Amino acid sequence: MTKTGEVEGRAGPPLWWARRRDAVGDVVLGGVSALECAWEGVPFAAEAGLPTAVGVLFGFVVGATLVLRRRWPIAVVLVGIAVSPAAMGFLLAVVGMYTLASSEVPRRITATLASMSLAATFVVMYLRTRGDVEADTTLVVVLSGFVAVALTVPPVLFGLYIGARRRLMESLQERADSLERELSLLADRAEERAEWARTEERTRIAREMHDVVAHRVSLMVVHAAALEAVAVKDPARAAKNAALVGDMGRQALTELREMLGVLRAPPKPAPAPVPAPDFVPVAAVAAAGGAAGAGGAGGACGAEDGPSLGELEALVGQSRAAGMVVEMLVHGEWAAYAAEVEQTAFRVVQEALTNCHKHAPGARVVVRLAHRAGEVAMQVENGPCDGKAPEPGLPSGGNGLVGMRERVLGLGGVFVSGPTDAGGFRVSAVLPTA
Repeated sequence: MTKTGEVEGRAGPPLWWARRRDAVGDVVLGGVSALECAWEGVPFAAEAGLPTAVGVLFGFVVGATLVLRRRWPIAVVLVGIAVSPAAMGFLLAVVGMYTLASSEVPRRITATLASMSLAATFVVMYLRTRGDVEADTTLVVVLSGFVAVALTVPPVLFGLYIGARRRLMESLQERADSLERELSLLADRAEERAEWARTEERTRIAREMHDVVAHRVSLMVVHAAALEAVAVKDPARAAKNAALVGDMGRQALTELREMLGVLRAPPKPAPAPVPAPDFVPVAAVAAAGGAAGAGGAGGACGAEDGPSLGELEALVGQSRAAGMVVEMLVHGEWAAYAAEVEQTAFRVVQEALTNCHKHAPGARVVVRLAHRAGEVAMQVENGPCDGKAPEPGLPSGGNGLVGMRERVLGLGGVFVSGPTDAGGFRVSAVLPTA
């Protein structure tokens, strides 16, 4: 049923009834009660010395008040109590007491009216029984009490039961509706989280692919350009550059194969739960979650197989072999950090060197790595181009700095990049090691 009183597109029930069948049922009960009271009005009119038509009409009106039982149950019960001396309204009294007990009327009012009805029925039965038969007073009292209890207590108890059951069903329905709404909300939130996780994972995979491919291919392009320049003049150097190009290609293929292998591998069983710390940055949780979903964070494969800070020397050596002047400075005592920290630091330096190959050919590059208490800092700075080295013509998608920033911020670090006063470019990052 809708708030406008329509059920399934049809006009709703009239007046105060909640359903059409309730209205039909009450009208039928009212008609039966009216006929009963009209029949009982004949002897009432004879006893009262009234015309029979008056007694019948009075009984009909009294019995018809049962139609109002859902709207005014107290009034119906009071009418039944009032006409009890006329010995009419049996159905009116029983149904009225049931309706009163099952309604939302306060219990003290129900108890008061039930007591009044019980007393009225007892008095009427006692007076009529004592005048009609010659019997012992005790028997008359017992019989009157039995009839009064039989006509009052069962309807009240049954009404209380039906009312309690109806309220329980309404409460359960409300709870079910509430749970349905909560489940719908949880499903929507789960879908949002799943979509967010898919987006994060796609971003992470794209970042890994960019970092793996861009650096190796950039070095291959640089070596190929050098090979083209010296192929005729210096065959030995050309052969060396060709070997380097082959090595770079094989390394790129190996890293790509490892990454694709991780993506195709079946999921590993979930590890045993560990106590969570009091506070973990949301971004760090997201980064760790995305790493777990693909078998590792930051590396081309699993966390245990990804690059680390120990491979920075080899990384710098590859750039030197490609003709770049690179100086590496390390400050502080070298220490082992979490896999995510070492992988992120390695990728930042790797991508910064790739950008130097792309945008600053022939420039001098300085790589600084500082080990501090609770953090590790890295900086890659290149000077202005010397103008002598040829442009490698490497395309740029503009995702390098974005990927570095995402990696660093995902671990709760700080990332800064921008041009220097000398005309070069500087990339700096600080990662917490805790």
